[in-house]
Amino acid sequence: MTGASPRHNRIAGRLYVAFANHLGSGPCQPYMSDVKVRFKINSDEYLYYPDVMVACDREGEREHYLRNPKLIVEILSPSTEEIDRREKAIHYRSILSLEEYALVAQDDREVTLQRRSDHWKSTVYTAPEHVVEFRSIGLSLPIAKIYEGV
Repeated sequence: MTGASPRHNRIAGRLYVAFANHLGSGPCQPYMSDVKVRFKINSDEYLYYPDVMVACDREGEREHYLRNPKLIVEILSPSTEEIDRREKAIHYRSILSLEEYALVAQDDREVTLQRRSDHWKSTVYTAPEHVVEFRSIGLSLPIAKIYEGV
């Protein structure tokens, strides 16, 4: 998505920084929205620009895209929310390396986290005291921190 709102940008930036600080120079690294994820479902090739993602497998890294993300985060906006919740959720589940998919609202304080290990069941976090557990990267992040300054 081009022309993201300032709220969208701040939320994505906070998540990127939190992931980068937590992961340091280890094998897992965060990426922002200018890096695509590329994958196949049957014979169809798909390319999306997730808002934030984490990948640990450098083998799947190419010049402009990644093939093996571990965590994908989409910041919901009115124009993309239905696609993020339905189409992308279904398509992303076909990526064998993907462990978690997070949907982060920008107009409300709400994070929905889906995990492969939970059969993609949604866990919703809304209260400022809730702590979002990104188990795929071993990071617990208070929802208040995600929305700080937003």
